[in-house]
Amino acid sequence: MPAGPVISVVLEAHEPFFCKTASGCSSCSANTANPACGAGSSLEEARFFESLSETYLPLLEMLERLDRDRVPFRLGIAVSPVLCHHLGDRDLLRRYLDYTGRQIEFGKKEIRRCRGKVRLKNLARYYYDKIIERRFTFSERYDGDILKVLNTFRRKGKVELLAAPATHAFLPFYVSYPEAVQAQVEVALSSYHHCFGKFPQGFFLSETGWTGELEATLRAYNLGYTVAEPHGLAYGDPPARKGSFYPVRTPRGVVVLGREFYSGEDLRELSESPLYRDNRKDSGYDLPAAKVGPFLGPGGARGPTGYKYYLRGGDVYDPAAASAQAARSAEVFLGRRLSRLGAAAALMDGPPLSLCVFRAGDLGRSWYEGFDFLEQFFRLGARPGGPRFMTPAEYLSKQQAADFQTSVPAYSSGGFNGYGETWLHASNDWAYRHLFRALERMIELAERFPDDTGLKERALNQAAREILLAQSSDWPGMLYRQESSGLAASGIEDALRNFTTIYEALGSGYISTEWLTRLEKRHGIFPRINYRIFRKKR
Repeated sequence: MPAGPVISVVLEAHEPFFCKTASGCSSCSANTANPACGAGSSLEEARFFESLSETYLPLLEMLERLDRDRVPFRLGIAVSPVLCHHLGDRDLLRRYLDYTGRQIEFGKKEIRRCRGKVRLKNLARYYYDKIIERRFTFSERYDGDILKVLNTFRRKGKVELLAAPATHAFLPFYVSYPEAVQAQVEVALSSYHHCFGKFPQGFFLSETGWTGELEATLRAYNLGYTVAEPHGLAYGDPPARKGSFYPVRTPRGVVVLGREFYSGEDLRELSESPLYRDNRKDSGYDLPAAKVGPFLGPGGARGPTGYKYYLRGGDVYDPAAASAQAARSAEVFLGRRLSRLGAAAALMDGPPLSLCVFRAGDLGRSWYEGFDFLEQFFRLGARPGGPRFMTPAEYLSKQQAADFQTSVPAYSSGGFNGYGETWLHASNDWAYRHLFRALERMIELAERFPDDTGLKERALNQAAREILLAQSSDWPGMLYRQESSGLAASGIEDALRNFTTIYEALGSGYISTEWLTRLEKRHGIFPRINYRIFRKKR
């Protein structure tokens, strides 16, 4: 059993699914083009490339520096199957190199444009050099395979990789359809095994959405633990005596760890320093269209260039000052964790755990200095008298199962108010009646055609993909936040329309091979999917 306080950091690494065709699409359902599809795809692709440059590559660079300097860090990363799909798409990654090529050419022009303004010119050179370095790192050192690098750190024992639902579905909404939940879990585990060569111990529920009805499914797939919100443990049956500072164990043996509520609150507060870069003010949106031509999408839609010059307060950004502020923020964050752990230890007979859960994008694409902050947090914590850093699985392996209180946490989630309101709201509730009807039809298809092969099997597998894509919590979340609402609505409608077209085609006995082939290319996620995952368990 570890002596003293323990801190576990888990990053949720997820990106929304977007249509593979990046420059317009004529393969939407019923052979009718979706006018939002092409522009939406280009926008989402650019956002993914920005995440790759500002979240996932900086994450790996941080891991390498810590490993090189022998800092005793540990990190959990919940990698969503959708992100794995994008990171394994060679065509998409080749387009990323094209994107960074455009950034480099744009940087040359920016350095010339800013030659009369020393601070802006220095910043343009800073971004230009960083883009060249990261392009080289991605293509030469990593050979374009980020998942392989993550798996290397997993084998070293520095990183634990958790699984997550197939398409980031908010599973509590689907417990009335156990076939839907089992499909999300089975596809996730298959994807995880394909990418990392083993099965996970932990399963990270999208949006930390927990309900007691998920316990049986997690146990059936031999998943050892998951993460829930602290109020889920506090209002559990019975309430957790040690709050979120110690795990509980459900009657079927699934361990539930509670996220430390104040870690998220503190991160939001500390990331708001006026010394940090304003990630919203990108040259791609600020400069005249003629100067950002290569970053204009269909219809003149502007995209990010990566050249961002200003602070949140409006002054010119200073990377050195921001990095120093990130170190100060890390020291404050660590001090608050140790203070809370010390208070909890005085009331407990075991080592308290602070489980800090963050979205990976919140430390990269949203907060440019976020990985400087996290690196300094690990370095400061490694000083004598600091906490022990452990992955969740490592922490659990050092506990006695008999010490865990038996409890079923209450229904809970992240998001507004903590009870799923973000994903069931007046802005998005229209989708569920259509989605539930389509789910019933998918289960019907899996029962009606248990042994089909050839073209019919291809159609059934594609129907399963469309149902999974329609379940993504990204769409209702975007509708709730009024963020790219048209794209979110079309994401749901397109997947359900595609499914309905397949359902009706199977009923009539005629399937358009040409249309199905185009759809398979456009929504080609989970190439090894088997539609029979939607069959009822007997």
